[in-house]
Amino acid sequence: MGRLTGGDPSLLRRINSAVVLHALRGADSPTLTDLTRITGLSRPTVEGVVEGLFGAGLVVEALPDESGARRQGRPARRFRFRAEAGYLLGVEIGSHRVSALLSGLDGRIVGAGSRDVSESACADDRLEQVRAVIADVLRRTGVARSSLRAVGVGSPGIVEADGTVRLGTALPDWTGLALGERLRRSFRCPVLVENDANAAAVAEHWKGAATESDDIVFVLAGLSPGAGSLIGGRLHRGFGGAAGEIGALHLLGRDVTPEHLLSTTDTPLDPLDERAVAAVFAKARGGDAGAQAAVARFIQRLVHDVAALVLALDPELVVVGGWAAGLDGVLDPLRDELARYCLRPPRVTLSLLGEAAVATGALRLALDHVEEQLFAVDGTVTARR
Repeated sequence: MGRLTGGDPSLLRRINSAVVLHALRGADSPTLTDLTRITGLSRPTVEGVVEGLFGAGLVVEALPDESGARRQGRPARRFRFRAEAGYLLGVEIGSHRVSALLSGLDGRIVGAGSRDVSESACADDRLEQVRAVIADVLRRTGVARSSLRAVGVGSPGIVEADGTVRLGTALPDWTGLALGERLRRSFRCPVLVENDANAAAVAEHWKGAATESDDIVFVLAGLSPGAGSLIGGRLHRGFGGAAGEIGALHLLGRDVTPEHLLSTTDTPLDPLDERAVAAVFAKARGGDAGAQAAVARFIQRLVHDVAALVLALDPELVVVGGWAAGLDGVLDPLRDELARYCLRPPRVTLSLLGEAAVATGALRLALDHVEEQLFAVDGTVTARR
């Protein structure tokens, strides 16, 4: 699939191509007259751009609308964006599960799959499960691997721009893993790796709880909590990709870790065993006093972590996701405590995407890359330096 600009590198040509493409993707089988009206471009300009999009395989002629009364003469030609001209993958790599979402170039999901994986699995075994779930999704949807235009991956840890995990304590053998390089061996398209909380923040802004807000903090609650932030609608990674690593705040004096706080015995929970965490939450909901005290300690710790980001960034909205998103009573303590600590308390809400947040954000990452590289569209929220 060629670039929209074809052989013409001029800025004006790229702008016109992007404008017409956006109009095609947003309209229902428009005519040339429709595109001229929507874009404000001249008819000859629109005709030239559409011809180029035909050549790039991104546009085809739509079937004429025969639902109304038959009109005299030949009907106007109608066009549609070929979402099937390429496909995108969004992948989540988690402690207990790997999952994948497949979409066309319009971002609409056409396939999905997941597999359970042991929290103690080594990196090689975990990556083998990633490859297996991707192969299964492609097989079931009938999409050729050669049709993939980009793959986005959400992973725990601090992720370098090339996809190397600089620090990743949530998964065995993850620190120092050349994750991007390992996965690129399986594809002929770009593979973009992002921190999981960052990916989830992008997902909530795209089609979740934060679609109306550009300044948000997404909290991926867990035994090693992390956060992703959007400032002015753009993902904030920080200088080295470590922005939002609130799980490390105990190193600054809050020396009680979540696995100690959530323990109902003298033995801390296994940092990777989030099923044990779920059991504590279930007991708390059932009225167990010890479990309720443990959950209260954890929420207090989470509030302090989130408050640090809120004070620094002054977001409009805080979205809580991860396994804590299913907790009854999380929002009110967060709101109350943030009101105590923060000069301007933000709105607080639960994730609308749940377990699909990270994979959905990874898919948006892939879509942004395609738009930037093939559609010559600037200003997307996940563009890496």
